[in-house]
Amino acid sequence: MGHPTSPHLLRAYGDRDGDGMVQMSFTLQVPPSAIAKEAARQFAEAHGLKEALVTAMEECGPGFTYFVVYGHSVHHVDLSKIEVPEVDIPDLDKKEIEHRIEERIGRKVVVVGACTGSDAHTVGIDAILNMKGYAGDKGLESYKWFDTHNLGAQVENEALLARALAVGADAILVSQVITQRNSHKENARALVELMKREGVRERFLLVFGGPRVDHKLALELGFDAGFGPGTLPKHVAAYLMTRMIDRQRASAFPGKAGTAHE
Repeated sequence: MGHPTSPHLLRAYGDRDGDGMVQMSFTLQVPPSAIAKEAARQFAEAHGLKEALVTAMEECGPGFTYFVVYGHSVHHVDLSKIEVPEVDIPDLDKKEIEHRIEERIGRKVVVVGACTGSDAHTVGIDAILNMKGYAGDKGLESYKWFDTHNLGAQVENEALLARALAVGADAILVSQVITQRNSHKENARALVELMKREGVRERFLLVFGGPRVDHKLALELGFDAGFGPGTLPKHVAAYLMTRMIDRQRASAFPGKAGTAHE
């Protein structure tokens, strides 16, 4: 994403512009008391809050207290120094996506998707691929110009790649919901390494999705794109369609791929 060229400093907004008011919430292993309240205040000030005020103190279990603290933060962020890679997706509806695939690609786009490793949560991959879709947006199974293969959950990387090769997939979609100990990163990175060893990484568009996934992380792990919470099937469909057209142009005119957004 682009950013301002001149400094644009942001502080938290509370009662008035730039006052830096911030609310913190946390739990300390101490029963509620006046001492506990003072401990919470000092804890908040140790994190940079000035004039910290404990606004809530509630027992949340034997020997544990939940606190809410309000105070001034002296910190700011400069928007002009922030750059965040984002997936470049044209704003198209299903009808237009279908039309462009038919007119510019001329065949179905083949997609294989799965939750890999020990991850048994299919809600993400189902939302994108299954007919029902998500938030009123139909999944890729409902597109006549997509050939979709949803392998479900707990699919090993080797099995996913084998299926993608067997059906001649254009794209592989990986969903990871379980993130303890960064297992989502390990599973995703292992797939990329497997594809490189097999010499087939460049054959596929590789897409990563999940609740703790963004485009930056996906790129770092070796994927082509990353999609996080709130992604609709049409977003993934538009991305795949666009990249397929770009690849087709690059093949026909090396060095002059251009863009498929017009």
